[in-house]
Amino acid sequence: MAFQKFWNAFFFYLSTSSTIFHTLLSFFLKTNWDLVFFKLPDTLVALYFRLCGLSPCTVDVDDQTTMHFWTANHRRFDKPGLVLVHGYGGNSLWQFVCHVGALSRNFNLYVPDLLFFGKSYTNRLDRSEVFQAKSVVDGLKRLGVDRFSVYGLSYGGFVAYRMAEMYPETVEKVVIVSSGVVWTDEQKDELLKVESDALEILLPRSPHDLRLLMNRSLYKYDVFKWVPDFVLGRLIKANDEHRKERMELLEHLVAKKQDSNLPILTQETLIIWGDKDKVFPLFLAHQLQRHLGSKSKLEIIKDTGHAANFDSPDTINALIKSFALDGYPPNIIGIPMEVK
Repeated sequence: MAFQKFWNAFFFYLSTSSTIFHTLLSFFLKTNWDLVFFKLPDTLVALYFRLCGLSPCTVDVDDQTTMHFWTANHRRFDKPGLVLVHGYGGNSLWQFVCHVGALSRNFNLYVPDLLFFGKSYTNRLDRSEVFQAKSVVDGLKRLGVDRFSVYGLSYGGFVAYRMAEMYPETVEKVVIVSSGVVWTDEQKDELLKVESDALEILLPRSPHDLRLLMNRSLYKYDVFKWVPDFVLGRLIKANDEHRKERMELLEHLVAKKQDSNLPILTQETLIIWGDKDKVFPLFLAHQLQRHLGSKSKLEIIKDTGHAANFDSPDTINALIKSFALDGYPPNIIGIPMEVK
């Protein structure tokens, strides 16, 4: 009897160990470790956003469109709202990682992922910046946000401009950084002629494309200088979601004709540009200021490329605070109130 109990216990533990071993083996063999490894930085940046007082949330703006936002944990009514609209090069996490720490001290921040970036998605076929703008504002309204200023970067500048145009009672002030909103058809054709591979490298398929994109965007840094090609190749593969839809966004932006009746914004607008921008040359900044007129102001940052958010984030943060907080009480700006 004792011998039989021993063998029963032995075979039970043996079968249990075998099941656990095969389960773990199956997990390790089936898991896409490239995806896990290359998504880890996203997780770390998301943790930083949380430390800055932001939390992720997802809202359905209609039956076919979902918008993802990072929003202030505890909205303070003595702080103004500021919406950060990212550009084409990635989701909101990476493009604003150098901004949220400084700006969250003075603003209630709302940071959307544009459609087909991050966790925002639609089944609709509209690929215009107008639809992007409407989706962002509709999502904000569902979050109870009905008054804010907006900062748009590169492609996000096109979206921010439309937000301000379509919702003048909602958008207080506008900041546009490195965005060729007013380029003419001739200027667009000329720029694409000079940079004939522009569309392809914005959706890199190879390490060469990715290095070229970074070299054209950044002036001060060569971020992938010491990164091997095989690592960049796997990075591209891990971030290849919604490639088709993103290309359609680009094709729409390039194919659409110049809006000869582009409305002049009623809001005060701050234009920020790097003097070394290779994507949208500096003359487009002056062109935008002439279009907007007396309610606009242009700030040119020296030794800064197209990705001014990485080349000169501290300067941008200071300019945004000075501009968007103008008219608010000193304690919001960070200056202690004088006690009488």
